[in-house]
Amino acid sequence: MTTMTLWSEHDCAERQKALDGYPQVIAAQGNERLTRLDGWYSYELPARLASRHNPFITADELERIASWKMTRGVWRERNRQLVRSNEPEQVAALSRKAFSEVPDLRKPISTLSALAGVGPATASAVMAAYAPQTYPFFDELVAEQIPGLGPVAFTAKYYIAYAEKLQERAAQLRDACPRHGWTPHDTAQALWAASGGKSHS
Repeated sequence: MTTMTLWSEHDCAERQKALDGYPQVIAAQGNERLTRLDGWYSYELPARLASRHNPFITADELERIASWKMTRGVWRERNRQLVRSNEPEQVAALSRKAFSEVPDLRKPISTLSALAGVGPATASAVMAAYAPQTYPFFDELVAEQIPGLGPVAFTAKYYIAYAEKLQERAAQLRDACPRHGWTPHDTAQALWAASGGKSHS
């Protein structure tokens, strides 16, 4: 299965195989820190968010989300430092506001992007952890596989088009493959796994 055919693949087993293989692709990157961070991001963080009344993320969680994103892609230390510079109260307040704006695609991304070091990709990682049924993580390797989006641009406008495409495909998959309740985030993770997870340029 090549990455360019997975987007149009209609076989449920092939789609499920790609998604189920995600942890193995993470491990194959050979980065123990990524393996730890991905386990936290994929399992522990969503459970924490779901357990909170009036949910929000902490400043430490935001830094770990940014670290997960960069470890999976390209590390930018300056960006990590900017994320770390945010006041904890502001992180909590803006994330709480962003979560209240679900399911709007634009507003939460804009709200979180007011934080230092946070652009559409990091904002989407926050939203995908909280509401994967609406928001996929914005990843270049995934975007490159989606027909019609054009060259990848890390802008809010591009993210909305990307998310809408993944929402549409997830809805199609839920109808065609009802044994798994596909979300836009699942759909993106399967595409990323099919790519082999090669680092961004």
